[in-house]
This record gives sequence, structure tokens and C-alpha cells, in this order.
Amino acid sequence: MAVETIANGTGRRKNAVARVRLVPGSGKIMVNGKPAEQYFPRQALQTILQQPFAAANTVGRYDVVATVIGGGIAGQAGAVRHGIARALARSDESVKSPLHKEGLLTRDPRMKERKKYGRKRARKGFQYSKR
Repeated sequence: MAVETIANGTGRRKNAVARVRLVPGSGKIMVNGKPAEQYFPRQALQTILQQPFAAANTVGRYDVVATVIGGGIAGQAGAVRHGIARALARSDESVKSPLHKEGLLTRDPRMKERKKYGRKRARKGFQYSKR
């Protein structure tokens, strides 16, 4: 029994990459084989996943099947959100403008700054000792 996929989208945030499939349904979100409420226990992260549907006025119209690798849970939630927004834009051109206005189609470019030599972290220096 094959389920008809409406659209696919790839989302990225920090070091996380999400492959997202939109399927006609009732609004269930599955991430790596688990329900989103179980995979992302924090309420803030669950809200992030709903933002593309709220912006496109498609709440409860699609089910989401997502596979996420890399990063932490906040980065993964952002990657799934980006993937959902891209898949929605691909499935229906009319929702592209509201998604773009909300900034959901733009990949968040913020990354961790690299550690520099002669320092403890990216910017923190070693403690100065006078004596």
C-alpha cells in the first residue's frame, strides 16, 4: 500500500539536515519514526514545527514524514520546519509568498564560530595571571 506523496523538501539548520515528505492527511507529524510530540518533548520545538502550516493556512491538511540527521534537537526542529516550508511551497505556488514573508523559506545561516588558536574557545582567552 503506497501512500501518495504531495511534495518533498530538504531543510537545513546548523548541522542538522531533514528530508521531509508531505502526504495528504490530518496533520500528524512523524520524525524518525516517532510522533513529533515524543521526538521533540519541549513545547517550543513543537510550535516551531507548526509555523509553516499556520503561515500557509493549511493546518490539518497534510501529514508529515521526516527523517533528520545531525545537530541537536533545536537545530533538528529548525531543519524540519525549513523542509516543511519548502515542501509546501513546492506543492502549491500560492503559499510561497506568505511563507517567504514569514522567513520560513530562508535557510538560517547562523553557525557555530570556529575555535581560534591561542584561545580556549572561539573568543574566550586564557585567564591572565599577573604573578
